[in-house]
Amino acid sequence: MNPSLKKPRESVDLSNSSELTQLAFPDEVLEKVLSLVQSHKDRNSASLVCKDWYNAERWTRTKLFIGNCYSVTPEIVARRFPKIKSVTLKGKPRFSDFNLVPENWGADIQAWLDVFAKVYPFLEELRLKRMAVSDESLEFLAKSFLGFKALSLLSCDGFSTDGISSIAAHCKNLTELDIQENGMDDICGSWLSCFPDDFTSLEVLNFASMNTEISKDALERLVGRCKSLRVLKVNKNVTLPQLQRLLVRAPQLMELGTGCFLPDQLTSRQYAELESAFSNCKHLHSLSGFWEANRRYLPSLYAACASLTFLNLSYETIRSGEFSKLLAHCPNLRRLWVLDTVKDKGLEAVGTSCPLLEELRVFPADPFEEDMDHGVTESGFVAVSAGCPKLQYVLYFCRQMTNAAVATIVLNCPNFTHFRLCIMNPGQPDYLTNEPMDEAFGAVVKTCRKLQRLSVSGLLTDLTFEYIGKYAKNLETLSVAFAGSSDWGMQCVLDGCSKLRKLEIRDSPFGNAALLSGMGKYESMRCLWMSACRVTMNGCRILARERPRLNVEVIKDEHSDDYADKLYVYRSVAGPRRDAPPFVVTL
Repeated sequence: MNPSLKKPRESVDLSNSSELTQLAFPDEVLEKVLSLVQSHKDRNSASLVCKDWYNAERWTRTKLFIGNCYSVTPEIVARRFPKIKSVTLKGKPRFSDFNLVPENWGADIQAWLDVFAKVYPFLEELRLKRMAVSDESLEFLAKSFLGFKALSLLSCDGFSTDGISSIAAHCKNLTELDIQENGMDDICGSWLSCFPDDFTSLEVLNFASMNTEISKDALERLVGRCKSLRVLKVNKNVTLPQLQRLLVRAPQLMELGTGCFLPDQLTSRQYAELESAFSNCKHLHSLSGFWEANRRYLPSLYAACASLTFLNLSYETIRSGEFSKLLAHCPNLRRLWVLDTVKDKGLEAVGTSCPLLEELRVFPADPFEEDMDHGVTESGFVAVSAGCPKLQYVLYFCRQMTNAAVATIVLNCPNFTHFRLCIMNPGQPDYLTNEPMDEAFGAVVKTCRKLQRLSVSGLLTDLTFEYIGKYAKNLETLSVAFAGSSDWGMQCVLDGCSKLRKLEIRDSPFGNAALLSGMGKYESMRCLWMSACRVTMNGCRILARERPRLNVEVIKDEHSDDYADKLYVYRSVAGPRRDAPPFVVTL
């Protein structure tokens, strides 16, 4: 029969689960297809189609992301997924970064490792954020998983260089060791000497946040042996001559975190050698570090700047003049992190030199400095938006802003997905009109329809939150500080933002009515954090009683019996956690 005469098969609506369940895929075909799906969200959706898809997704999943270590137990994970090789696990609430979560709050990794060692002896990757990690846990990890390859520790605490030494000594197949912004004890720098002499597999090495001296010879030997090394980020104890020798041994680097750029480190000959080493790094697309950067040596970077897509200058107080000269050599930048010492003039250079920029983060060099003559203003932000129409992500710390400026910024850059404006003086109005900043954030949510994350600040009334609830339909994370007029504002957000997953509030006038208005919402969210608000213990008890599938935790202030000083609410299939310290009251 002529194939062209066959009756065409009717198309299937893949968004309709009832139609999908009628597709009788052989198990091996279904598993093969699902093994190619990398997105966590897509895999989660696939597992909900029918029992066959659930089982196929279960057996083919090798990577697992858990956004809250108390949302599930390791035993439940092990029963559900038998073939996990890579785990990403987050622990403490984000506000622990601002010292709002007491020490010894929890999130210890050891219970997870005990289970993983039994059911996942083939585990290869572990990526932890805000978890408590001891040296004993790191030694256990190193000795329990013979094929272990990648360890990433971000904002974790409880361990020292002794634990890192165990990883270096025992993980023979290690490809990634990424240690970032951790509360760790730097006992000594000899951990680099613990890598075996025949060890050559490392591809990523980041110890930029360590403070201790290191063995420079051991580092040079390690870098020279690992021919596949593509990411190297060293700490500020590595000098420019030492950096030059590392670059000679690893010209294949794609990401580099430099050491210290102290003055008077280099002779003329050494400077020429450093410049030559940078020019030979043909594949470099990310630069960071630059502690104590000296403008005499920054030109040595110019030869490597043309291919840069990410430049992180957030560790050093670089001034606008040398900053502008550096940017002139970086036409392909997509991401830029700087301190506010570049001032508005430096940001004007961003708008002129970086037309492809997609992400900008401006951090305060001194968040406690109240002098308006320091830092950046709305003028610099407007200049960036005028020259960088592709901007999608911004984190901007400043001390003054206007409604009109923000309206202009989002008009220039309507594709923002992340807009985090931090006016550092709490309750600061539009400094020109003395009006609240309501219309600024109203312009953001009305114009930026792809907005997923929003941080609000300044003098804000309930009108801001009414705008957010009405227009921010794709919003997933909202952070609020020192803002709002009444419970009505929070109610508008909870009623209107159907995709909201994380709500973080501190020092705002929201109370029980606001909290309980979201009772039907919290089970579809990852978490709610409220600190220094007007929520009472009784309001928390009502929420816990009406929604037993939620974990409602209060971090008690010893001076307050009636009010919940810090409230953390999150969904969990595991029930109340078993390791809560005495200062955490689980309702």
